[in-house]
Amino acid sequence: MKLTRRQLLRNSAAFGAFASAGFPHIWIKNADLASAAAGEIKVGVLFSLTGTTAIIEESLNKATLLAIEEINAAGGIKGMKIVPVVEDPASDPATFADKARKLVVGDKCVSVFGSYTSASRKAVLPVFERQHNLYWYPTLYEGRECSKNVIYTGAVPNQQQDEFIPWLINKFGKKFYLIGSNYIYPKEENNYCKKLLQKHGGEVVAEEYVPLGHSEFSSVINKFKSTQPNVIFSTVVGDSVVALHRQYHAAGLDPEKMPMASLTTSENEIAAMGGEAAAGHFTSAPYFMVFQSPENEKFVAAYKKRWGADKVTHFVSEACYFQVHLFRQAVEKLAVSDITPPNIRDAVKGQETLAPQGKVRIEPENLHTWLWPKIAQAQSDGQFKILVQAKDWLKPLPYAAYPGQVCGEKGLVVQN
Repeated sequence: MKLTRRQLLRNSAAFGAFASAGFPHIWIKNADLASAAAGEIKVGVLFSLTGTTAIIEESLNKATLLAIEEINAAGGIKGMKIVPVVEDPASDPATFADKARKLVVGDKCVSVFGSYTSASRKAVLPVFERQHNLYWYPTLYEGRECSKNVIYTGAVPNQQQDEFIPWLINKFGKKFYLIGSNYIYPKEENNYCKKLLQKHGGEVVAEEYVPLGHSEFSSVINKFKSTQPNVIFSTVVGDSVVALHRQYHAAGLDPEKMPMASLTTSENEIAAMGGEAAAGHFTSAPYFMVFQSPENEKFVAAYKKRWGADKVTHFVSEACYFQVHLFRQAVEKLAVSDITPPNIRDAVKGQETLAPQGKVRIEPENLHTWLWPKIAQAQSDGQFKILVQAKDWLKPLPYAAYPGQVCGEKGLVVQN
């Protein structure tokens, strides 16, 4: 059902009341707000094509452009073409912020699709909140954020860890070594992991963080050997994933006895490291390339046709792909004159689409996404074997690690 102009104006009035009450992240429509113009819908595409996280973000750029091209080939939205403005923030949070400002203020994009790391998302967030614009973030992340300027389509901790941690304990044992890259995402995921370990009788034998782009893991490998954990819980990202796996493999460690269990290792990193270095290790995610569904068959075929037969899809590129189609659905509900970031945000609430992983839905309360958790084991051919699939989609709880805190439509609520 389309939103009428009267409904939109009524919503805007309600937003103004909230803003006057002090809620910090409400859009107020004004003359400077980005909007569709001249028969075009301009959007930003902000993924690193160079630097340490380009190994993963280059594929996010490709999946986003694929979805845009599909929509344009089918006639666009209300007869208007989506025009992507691509920028390379070079894996640097400060550059992310600069490029985001250009896309929002200079290019007047009505939305921006971007970021892999939480560091880069945090860097751009003030731009979108000050300019009342909309950021679409496709990556699994740590939660603990409640912004009305971000649509979160990646998994939060409860959607990756609630089933994964007890499964690992039951299969391998209770001793966990936590290794991650040194920024907010790994630390918050490990915070949630420790809560689940305590709940299910596990324990942490060590917790360590390495700089982004770190490539020398010999001392870490020696610590694995000396502490003998049952599970190595990895939240290492980017190029470092490749280095860690290769050095683990070269050291002769055995994934049957001491597997790495990751929230961040996908088909893309495995393609870079080689199947032998990945084989036997585990990842928890909502999507894997081998998942069987008509939507995924179409997505994989289209991606390979567009970008090369040797290319792989993975759990973040899949979210990049379906979030553009959710954007399309939201914009289709609006009159052309009402295609602005706040109206797109309201129109996407509750939207559902058949994504490659299964049917997904934007939760109206917190703008996060209902997803389908899965656990899979990497194989020597570079693909995964799915071992566990959720029986139903799972509601996103971005504050699951913080009892009493809830992200709702009026913002963050702290309950006694």
